[in-house]
Amino acid sequence: MRLLLLAAAAFSLAGCNPGGEYTSQILNEANASGAEASATVENAVLNAADTPLEKEAALAKMKERHDGYEEIGKAMRAAKQAIDKGDPAAVKAPADQIATLAPQAIGWFPAGTGPDVGKTGARAEIWQQRAEFDQGMTRFNEAARAFRAAAMTGDLAQIKEAHANLGKTCGSCHDRFRQKDD
Repeated sequence: MRLLLLAAAAFSLAGCNPGGEYTSQILNEANASGAEASATVENAVLNAADTPLEKEAALAKMKERHDGYEEIGKAMRAAKQAIDKGDPAAVKAPADQIATLAPQAIGWFPAGTGPDVGKTGARAEIWQQRAEFDQGMTRFNEAARAFRAAAMTGDLAQIKEAHANLGKTCGSCHDRFRQKDD
């Protein structure tokens, strides 16, 4: 059963590695018997994020990343406008949108989607300092959830504080991992 689950996980890697040569090799090894095949599949699943995407898939992921961050930015601005108007009820939808998109954001940065592939605001340091970047993404997710929770209370003071904290979290990552606009 474990081997079947691992083979299924390896098969799902085909979506992460268009062309599928590596995935086909993993599936062939998974069809072999014994623990060696299981270990091979487990290693492939664990290392899938380290395998750079092919250019077409990378460019599509970069567009998804850009579009996702555009949505987050629009939601941040909408929330700020609602806060400035003193309308806590109008903050709920943008806060929910941010909290929904935030967990997806870490998946927008697989190997092979950096500035060497195409136009992006992402710095190469994201992939060179991955552990630090991942910690920043964790803080972003936590701040997004806290902002949504504050928005649901309707307490404008809590909402303002949580929005400011979310902005600081975004800014700290942008300062370190995002290209400066000219």
